[in-house]
Amino acid sequence: MLKKKAVRYSCGECGYVSLTLVGKCPGCGAWGSFTEEIKTSGGIGGRVKAVPIASVDVMAEERVSSGIGELDRVLGGGWIKGGVVLLGGEPGVGKSTLLLQACACMARSGHRVLYVSGEESAGQLALRARHLGISEKNVDLLCGADLEAMLQSASGYEFLVVDSVQAFRVDDAGGWAGSPSQVRNVASRAAETAKTSSMPMVMVGHITKQGAIAGPKVLEHMVDVVLLFSGERSSSHRILRAEKNRYGATDELGIFEMSDSGLVPVVDPSRLYWGAASSGNTPGVAIGVSLEGTRPLIAEIQALSCATPFPYPKRTARGIEINRLQLLLAVLERRCGILSRNSDVYANVAGGLALQDPAADLSICAALASSLRDVPVAKDACFIGEVGLAGEIRPAVKSHLRIREAARLGFKAVVTSVRDAAVKPGMEEGIEIIGAGSVSAALERILK
Repeated sequence: MLKKKAVRYSCGECGYVSLTLVGKCPGCGAWGSFTEEIKTSGGIGGRVKAVPIASVDVMAEERVSSGIGELDRVLGGGWIKGGVVLLGGEPGVGKSTLLLQACACMARSGHRVLYVSGEESAGQLALRARHLGISEKNVDLLCGADLEAMLQSASGYEFLVVDSVQAFRVDDAGGWAGSPSQVRNVASRAAETAKTSSMPMVMVGHITKQGAIAGPKVLEHMVDVVLLFSGERSSSHRILRAEKNRYGATDELGIFEMSDSGLVPVVDPSRLYWGAASSGNTPGVAIGVSLEGTRPLIAEIQALSCATPFPYPKRTARGIEINRLQLLLAVLERRCGILSRNSDVYANVAGGLALQDPAADLSICAALASSLRDVPVAKDACFIGEVGLAGEIRPAVKSHLRIREAARLGFKAVVTSVRDAAVKPGMEEGIEIIGAGSVSAALERILK
C-alpha cells in the first residue's frame, strides 16, 4: 500500500495540532507558534501483543558517578546508563563549566567521554578547559553543525554531552535551528543514540525570558531528568535543582561556588545562609531549619516593622511568598493578640534562600513577633514547626535531621511541636528541645 504524506501544523508551546495554519493557538493562546509537520500515513499495519507486567525482566539500575558529589546528590546517585538528562540555565551561569568538570572527573575514572558542541569551536572549549585545569586525554571534542555525523561518531564512548539542543539542525525536518520542530527532532535523535548504546547523555538547553527551557514542552517529556542551574548575577553561588527525575527524588539541592578554578561544591551550606554574628540581640531575627531533600539548612529570618501613616499597611517579602507572610500575620493577630494592622511589615531570608518548607512557619512567626513587640529572640535558639490557622504547631518532617544540624552548629535550644518533643526528648546532647502546642505558648517562652 502506498504511503501518503499529510501536512499538519503543531504549536511549539503546548503541542496543539491543526490541519490549517493559524496565527493564534486555540490551546494556549500563543501567537506565531505553529510550525509545519509532514506526517506519513498509510502502510501495512500489524497487531502487537500485550505483555503482563509481572513477566517483564527488570534490569538492575546501573549508575555511573559523575565525580562531583553535589551533582550526584541531585541526580540521585549518578548518571543512569542509557538515561538522558536535560540541563537548563541562563547564559553565563556555568552549564558548560559544570559539564566540562564532570567530563574531566569521569575521564580520570577511566571513562571515554565525548563533548559535542554546536555553539563553540574546539579551540574555545580547549581554552576554557585549560583555565579549569582540565587536560585529560579521554575527553574528546566534536564541534560543528552536522548532528547526524557526530552521533555516528559517538560509538565506543561511555558518556556524551550535546551542547546545545537548540544549536543543531536535522536535514529532514523543516524549520531553522532552534525552532520547535528542529528541537524536537534533534532531541529525539540524540536520545535514541543514548538509549540504543546504553550511554548516559546530557543535553544543554537554553532558557527563555520567562525562565523556562526554550523549545516545545514535549522536550522535557522526552528526557529522563530535567535539571535547572541557576544563580544571581551579583552572587558567586549557584544552585542545581531537579525539576524531573525518573530515577530519583526531585527535592534535592546542589550548591556550588564559582571560583577562578571553576565550580567548587559548598561543603557546609548552612553557614552560607546563616551568619552567627548577625543573630544577636537584634529584634526581628529568628533562626529556622529548612530541609531541602535530605539536606538540612539553617535559615536566618529577618523581619522589620514600622508604623505607617497610610490606611493600607505595606507587606513586602523576599525569600518568602507574600501570601504566606499575610497568612502568618493573621494568625499572630487572631491567635496571639500581636497586632500588625498599623505597621508596615518587611520580611527577608538572609543569603538569598527561598523558603518553601512548611516547617519554617514557626521561625517566621518568631521573627515577626519579635519585630512587632521589639523584643529580641535568644541567640542560641532555633525554631522548627508548621503553623496552622488555629495557631497550633504541627510536627516537621524528618525533625531528627534538623535537630542534629542545629546541635552541630552550636544551638542550645530548639522550639518545636510538643509532639516532636515527646518523641525525641534529649536526642542530642547539649541541646534542649522545647515543646509547644501553639504559637502563643511558644512566644510566651521566648519573648519575655
